Amino acid sequence: MNNKLKDKAMDNLFDAVLCLETREECYNFFEDLCTVLELKSLSQRLQVAKMLSEHHVYNDIVAATGASTATISRVNRSLNYGCDGYAIVFERMNKMKDANDEAE
Repeated sequence: MNNKLKDKAMDNLFDAVLCLETREECYNFFEDLCTVLELKSLSQRLQVAKMLSEHHVYNDIVAATGASTATISRVNRSLNYGCDGYAIVFERMNKMKDANDEAE
C-alpha cells in the first residue's frame, strides 16, 4: 500500500470494514459513510476491473458500465502496476461463488 495513505485513521476505516459480517451491514455502513455518487463510482471501478481482467475491450466496458475511457485506463493501470488488490478480491469472490455453487 502507498505509505502516504497509511495512518491511524485509514487503519480504523479498514478495521471497520473488516468488522462487517453481512451484505446488509455493508449497505448500511457504506450508505452512512459515502455519498451515492461515491458508492456508484467505487462499484463501477470494481465492475471495470472485473471486465478488464476478463479481457473485455474498452468499447464493451464503456457500453456496459458507462465508465469513461480515463477511468478504464486508471483501473487498468492499477490492475497491471498496482498492489494486486483487485486480484485478491476476484480470487476470493470466485472461491465463494464456487463454494456456493457446490452447496446448491
